[in-house]
Order: sequence, then structure tokens, then C-alpha cells
Amino acid sequence: MDIKDNVSLAGLTSLACGGKAKQLIQASNSDELIEFLNSRDDIGGKDTEGGLYVLGYGTNVLVSDNGLDKVLVLRGGDISLEDNLVIADGGLWWDDLVQYVVNKGLWGVELMSGIPGNVGAAVAGNIAAYGQAVADSLAWVEVYDLVSKEIGRLEARDLGLGYRCSDFQTDRLKNKLITKAAFSLPDKPTTELAYQSALDVASELGLNPELLYDCRQIILEARGRAGSIYVPGGNHANSAGSFFKNPLVTKEQAEHLMSFDESGKTAKQLSEQNKLHGGDDLRVSAAHVLLAAGFKRGQSWGAIRLHPQHVLKIENTGGAKAADVYSVALKIMQTVRDKLGIDLEPEVKFIGEF
Repeated sequence: MDIKDNVSLAGLTSLACGGKAKQLIQASNSDELIEFLNSRDDIGGKDTEGGLYVLGYGTNVLVSDNGLDKVLVLRGGDISLEDNLVIADGGLWWDDLVQYVVNKGLWGVELMSGIPGNVGAAVAGNIAAYGQAVADSLAWVEVYDLVSKEIGRLEARDLGLGYRCSDFQTDRLKNKLITKAAFSLPDKPTTELAYQSALDVASELGLNPELLYDCRQIILEARGRAGSIYVPGGNHANSAGSFFKNPLVTKEQAEHLMSFDESGKTAKQLSEQNKLHGGDDLRVSAAHVLLAAGFKRGQSWGAIRLHPQHVLKIENTGGAKAADVYSVALKIMQTVRDKLGIDLEPEVKFIGEF
């Protein structure tokens, strides 16, 4: 356990901006975390003044320039295979879990290879990619209640898992920290890789998506080509990944938005990808929304830029404040609303006062 005062949070987030933590608490596993929290009576609730802000690897957040009070950084932990369950600490790097699972010859998370963040964040956000989601294989989570200091277990069906969301993002489970997560994973395929861009990569590289190890390599290559690989401390663009969620629209809006696709895919292929990616063929790509609203890949506002390969990624090219990122995000949302009548919802979580 490492505890420090007045620590800049910019170096702990993938967007490389934000103020200071009055107190930074860093734990390397769940047992260490629980022991520490049990010894403190001044933590309080989560995401409240004087309470605790959970940062993890900081890959899907924008932290206010005004800073935060107590910040918990949970990075690291153990993983094991018990009977038919893979059980991982909440602080474990998500892709370490995927690699472990693939090496064990188990299926069910391979299409989510390379998604940044820890296991707890993956569950709380119900991450998904290429037609596969955490909800598909999650069995249960162990949670620590910040208020009662009790440890309990919640079944996956009781977590309110939906598109990019769960009840951990609501008042119902707000004060519960995910300390462990268990996944039920079989030794045969569960989800067919049908995402066209990934299949194109497979064909080009001569890889077989019906083979587990090949499937992981296909996904990692596809993510890499889209600028979507991030490892803490690596030489990457300062980005929080896709900044906005894919919105649900009308059939007419979907047809209009898909006409802005730049990949050369047919409307049928795009519709199928929408369904795979968001669970509904009318949950269109937010990238198409931005393009339809007039935004361009590589477009910039001072030190803020839309990624040249992926228009949904807002980058800090160097020296930008959190307020600058926030301002650009609001500008994009307002422009989309004014031009298209669509309300974009950020996938990135805003932490602190803006």
C-alpha cells in the first residue's frame, strides 16, 4: 500500500491531464485494499466531497483540473482457475485476464482482447467489442461496501448490466467496490467473429478466426490499426479511447448516418456491425455521427485533436488542460444536437467539478 499527498493525477490517466489528489492511495491487490479500508474511518462514500474517487488505470476518465480529495488507484492482483471459473482481482489489467484465459484454451473473452483498464472497470462498464461483452460470461463479483465495510457477493444477473453500463454507475451500487470477478468460460467457441473489419484483417494475415490464439491476434491487429492499443507507460497518443457511446436512432437516421462511412462497407455490412457492436442495428456508430455532423479525422482545437485514424478518440497532443478536453467534448455534443437532432452520451466519465 502506497499513500501520498498532493499528487498530480495527470500522469495516472491516459488523457494526461487533471489536477492533484489531496491524498492518493495505491493498492496492488484486493486483499491489501480491503485491509486498508477496514482500518480507516474517514473514507466515506464514493465520488463525493471528502469521499473516495476510484481511478484504476485512468483509461476512461477525464479528471477535473480542480483536483480531487481522496483517490484510490487499484492496479494489479491475482488470477486463478477454480473448477470452471476464472477468478480475477478487480485491479488486474483486463488484457492480462484475456491472455490468461486464451492460454488456458478457454473461450468467451478473446474478442475483447486489448481493451485497456482493470477488471473492475471492465465489469462496471460492461465492456464489449466485436459482438462479445463482459455480461456474456460474468458469473459473479465480490464487492466491498465503503459505507458498511462489509464484503459480499453479487450474481451477474443482479448488476443491471446493459450497453456500456451497470448499476455500479448508479446510486444502487455506487458505494460498492469490485474486489473480485468470476467468469464462466467454456473450452469451445461462444461467439462467432463476424465483424467485417476484423475478418478483413484475418484474411490479409492468413489467420483463422475459428482458432482461439489466431482470434486474439486478429483482434489485437484490428485494434492496433484503429489506434486502439494502449498500455500504461507506453508510447501512445494521450486518449481515453472512444469518447462517446453509440446512440440509438431511427431507421431513417441510421440510413443517413451510414452513408458517411469511409471504409467502403455496404449498408448491410454496416447494419450488421452496428448490431454486433451495440446490440441493435439502430445503435449506430458514433463515428458516423461525428462525420455526419461535419467533424473530420485529425481535426484540432489547439492541443486537442480528433485521432487521425479514429474520429471518436479525443487526444491531448500535449499541454492541454482537462477543461480544454471538456470544452471540445461539449462543442461536439452541441453541434451534433443542433445539426442532427441526436444526443450523444459520453462514454468517458467526468470526475470532479467542471
